[in-house]
Amino acid sequence: MKRYVHLGYWLALAIALVAGSGFLVHRAMERDEVPPGTGEHATFQAHIPPGYRLEMLTQALQSPRMITFAPDGDLFIGSRAGRVYRLRPPYREPEVFAELGGYPHSVAFRPGEILIAKTEGIYVAPYTPGRPALRRDELHLLAALPGGRGHNSRTVRVGPDGRVYVSLGISSNCSNQYLGEEYPFAERRGGVLVLGESGGPEPVLRPFASGLRNPVGFDWQPGTGVLYASNNGPDHWGFDLPPEYFSKLLPGSFHGMPWFQLDGKSIRRDECIRTPPPRPASEVQRPVATFPARNAPMAVAFVPEGALEPSLEGDAIVALHGSWATRPNGQASGDPASRREPKLVRVHFEDGEARGVEDLVTGFQAKDGSRWARPVGVAIGPDGALYFTSDSGANALFRLRRDAY
Repeated sequence: MKRYVHLGYWLALAIALVAGSGFLVHRAMERDEVPPGTGEHATFQAHIPPGYRLEMLTQALQSPRMITFAPDGDLFIGSRAGRVYRLRPPYREPEVFAELGGYPHSVAFRPGEILIAKTEGIYVAPYTPGRPALRRDELHLLAALPGGRGHNSRTVRVGPDGRVYVSLGISSNCSNQYLGEEYPFAERRGGVLVLGESGGPEPVLRPFASGLRNPVGFDWQPGTGVLYASNNGPDHWGFDLPPEYFSKLLPGSFHGMPWFQLDGKSIRRDECIRTPPPRPASEVQRPVATFPARNAPMAVAFVPEGALEPSLEGDAIVALHGSWATRPNGQASGDPASRREPKLVRVHFEDGEARGVEDLVTGFQAKDGSRWARPVGVAIGPDGALYFTSDSGANALFRLRRDAY
């Protein structure tokens, strides 16, 4: 279904109107907020499922990234801008909860604490519902992470088992980096770590799943409790290969990168890295679903029982950021209209297993390649609606929810 989205510089209100023809977002925008190539007035078509309403809740955000809901229902957003934002229901007025500098990409919660993942570590501070803004001196390092440039986002979550998990990517396409004790601490990158907090005076990060180039998003499938992650593949194979991964992560699983890639049919050695692989090709776990190459998959959120609609329960919603790469060779210098478009997709599950991928929300990219939004963070709210951020075009928070009948 097509829903029309009007981004107007001269308009003063942010409202969502849903009638027979669809949704219309009107939002006052500064000139430097207008998506490139669109001018002061632009109209795009958002394609959303029938019976849903898409709302732009706020643009008072700077470079928003991952979304997390606190136990009390407040919404928290990490950012590239050195800030953690808090929004109280109805989630239209952001406040700066913490001014930290660096890259506080994501947050998570456990009883009495807020966890904040920055490039160089996981930090912890006291948290009670409704508490005032966080002071820097309240934040303490829980566990150091390998820092450095290139894929410097860090996603932290608390699993169903109560343990702390964090994902981090390798620095580039072919970096000799791996989550193994044989590697120096600074080179232990490329997968998901789990924090051990018993048996010693200091918490210890241990590998959970390795061989992932940049697993920005991960979540647990509600029916099985199994962990799944998105993964950004390398750039040096062109525009069409290798596909982006949606992978099942099991304790100790190895997903191959950067030594092995899926060529669409089989796992093969990537000759861009000469260092012998830490594990053989026979141990590489293939993805359970894929997205077209260069799509830059971001956050993952499974739909719990009672959210959105019954047909989506147990499915994963994945934000695809869209490519900077263009046809035909995957470089940035081609026609922008050929770039992979940003979108939200659904990975459908049956009997606890991934069965296919379908578009959920599209239309963020115009025919000429200009974009008015690029989804990054995704989360299901306590109201059962789907929330997502955009960090390019509109720096904004959106909500997809069922229409009221």
